[in-house]
Amino acid sequence: MNLFLALGIAGIVLLALSLALDGLLEGLLDGLLDGFFDGWLSLPVIAGFISILGFTGAITLGTTELGTGTATVVGVLAGLVAGWLTWRLSRTLMRDQTASTPRGDDLIGTSGSVVTAIPADGYGEVLLHLAGQPVKFAAKSAAPVERGAEIWVAAALSSTSVEVRVVER
Repeated sequence: MNLFLALGIAGIVLLALSLALDGLLEGLLDGLLDGFFDGWLSLPVIAGFISILGFTGAITLGTTELGTGTATVVGVLAGLVAGWLTWRLSRTLMRDQTASTPRGDDLIGTSGSVVTAIPADGYGEVLLHLAGQPVKFAAKSAAPVERGAEIWVAAALSSTSVEVRVVER
């Protein structure tokens, strides 16, 4: 039973070390089997397997009249399930993707309002909503536009400036 408890504790220690040594085992085995195990040899998977093997073996041995061999088999089966679940969870987390970053061309056709009047020969400021957030941009227009006018973006001149046209209703 002490061996099983030692394995369980060693698995937890290995899991804690995996936070600091993330990718170490993968780096050591890089190119060795080229994706053969596909993440199965990661520290969290190995730590989960060892820890659950140890604790399940200790629980089986301590609560039943079964021998060490049966406790080992039960522990290995539980460890395999824990390792597989750890592997699936880590793959799911690695595939988590956020929305793409908005680009200048995404502004074309966006409506907004003029914050600082736009002269015919210079720049003013407009307030647009980019990814749900209000953002001020420098704005240029072919004709002068008064403060408060509703506009829409005709072109993105740079990452901080746009060409606008007045919305006529």
